[in-house]
Amino acid sequence: MKAVIMGCGRVGASVAARLDNEGHDVTVIDLDSNQFQRLSSDFGGRTLVGSGIVHRTLLEADIEQADAFLALAHGDNRNVLASQIAKHLF
Repeated sequence: MKAVIMGCGRVGASVAARLDNEGHDVTVIDLDSNQFQRLSSDFGGRTLVGSGIVHRTLLEADIEQADAFLALAHGDNRNVLASQIAKHLF
């Protein structure tokens, strides 16, 4: 399964690590590159600095081939908007 995760806080990093450990193809998007330090050194997925509500960023994350999009950022409004964009555009 290919998953794109928006947000690399506690929850996003935890979900990304679990999916990666299970052998899934994971891409994590976050506005702050420092957040990627939450991922373990053996994380095998991709990290991408950008906004999950920006069309170009989502395309760069290969959302068109993704089986799942998880909006796990800190702001509920941004999570809802990103989910709607992912659902209706991709």
